[in-house]
Amino acid sequence: MLEAVQQPRSPGSGGRRQSRQFIDGAYGDAATGRTFDQVAPATGQVVGQVQEAGRDDVDRAVTAARQALNGPWGKLTLEERCQLLYKVADGITARFDEFLAAESEDTGKPYSLARHIDIPRGAANFKIFADTVRNVASKSFEMATPDGAGALNYAVHVPKGVVAVVCPWNLPLLLMTWKVGPALACGNTVVVKPSEETPATATLLGEVMNEAGVPPGVYNVVHGFGPDSAGAFLTEHPDVDAITFTGETGTGEAIMRAAATGVRDVSFELGGKNPGIVFSDCDLDKAIEGTMRSVFANCGQVCLGTERVFVHRPLFDEFVERLKVGAEALTLGHPTDEATQLGPLVSEVHRSKVRSYYDLAGQEGATVVTGGGIPQMPSDLAGGSWIQPTIWTGLPDDARVVREEIFGPCCHVSPFDDEDEVIARANDTNYGLAAALWTENVSRAHRVARQLDAGITWVNSWFLRDLRTPFGGMKQSGIGREGGEYSLEFYTETKNICIKL
Repeated sequence: MLEAVQQPRSPGSGGRRQSRQFIDGAYGDAATGRTFDQVAPATGQVVGQVQEAGRDDVDRAVTAARQALNGPWGKLTLEERCQLLYKVADGITARFDEFLAAESEDTGKPYSLARHIDIPRGAANFKIFADTVRNVASKSFEMATPDGAGALNYAVHVPKGVVAVVCPWNLPLLLMTWKVGPALACGNTVVVKPSEETPATATLLGEVMNEAGVPPGVYNVVHGFGPDSAGAFLTEHPDVDAITFTGETGTGEAIMRAAATGVRDVSFELGGKNPGIVFSDCDLDKAIEGTMRSVFANCGQVCLGTERVFVHRPLFDEFVERLKVGAEALTLGHPTDEATQLGPLVSEVHRSKVRSYYDLAGQEGATVVTGGGIPQMPSDLAGGSWIQPTIWTGLPDDARVVREEIFGPCCHVSPFDDEDEVIARANDTNYGLAAALWTENVSRAHRVARQLDAGITWVNSWFLRDLRTPFGGMKQSGIGREGGEYSLEFYTETKNICIKL
């Protein structure tokens, strides 16, 4: 059921699906005439072709977004916009199975995961932010004037303009709509550049936008890569007013340099090397279950995942053994099999990167508790980007494997002796995105959580999100906050109006 977004199929393509540009409410081929193969990470087979946008394609998309902003979209009332966003959310839900199949084929993600997280959240983001902007409180200030009549000041939020949305490949629909939802709710228009690895759901969403009645040009999609391709052309475009990006820190730095020309605003959620801290007073069953999820969910390809685990020394041996048992019990298999718990990495290129760290761990002297290699898979999956879930111990905190983001199903586990020590070690990183803390001592929970350099700290949980709360990173993990009313700080300009009475 992916054919609708990928039509027409190109002659001689063997029936492979085509991911095309979506500009001004219509699908079309890239002016460059260039395409690149899309490979299913579970099998290693080419399953489609993606049109690579050139500078002219990006310019058409930005122009369409500007015209919609100044035209039909900009003339809608807040309530009319919100009603359309509800229709978009309902449209995703109505085509749930299509989005599920597209997301899974692009990422290799198990249906059992995407069915419960990616697709429902992808739809919910539109309703959540529609409700948020409906309920934003306004402030007014009365002031005295020399003539005694007074004046009234009040603040209003207005759209920032055309927003470039540059998306990652690990949670393609969820993280894309996490940005598109608030952008549109606030009255902006968008040009989306999905990852070249995962183009399908962003493309399919164009159909849903049309079906919902969203005016042409409000939502646009251009495909391609970063440097000298769609990503660079979009972020460098002078008529883009703001850029939001989730991804690797180095790419964020490149986008920030581009945004400096014209002094465009940026919102970044970047890399992480997140700590998990397990105190001896924890509920060990909860800590094991939560750490299993935070290390291995989505094959470790989660920006909020845990790659550094610090365990109170009295619990260390038992914790490592139980985590090993859990890792070795994970079921790898076809993404459509509901029994599958762990899918492949997103690409062979990414597997090569992760595997290089597996090799480096050995060179640095790590003890391999489990994993460390490539699993044997059935013949139909043997060409996929599979890798073993892996646990190490024995490395110092300055080892590269302990300091650098790997973004795979792996972690290093270290013992610690006291609270001050582990706080210092957890904070000894260039990143500051997330942390997980396991303790049943409520005083310790509050005390330690406040001292961790992390934009979000979970206590006795992981990936538990109230979408009204602020989300973002410290240090090299990002700029700004997303979520609820915090998103409005980026997606709107706040202006004051002063009325002389």
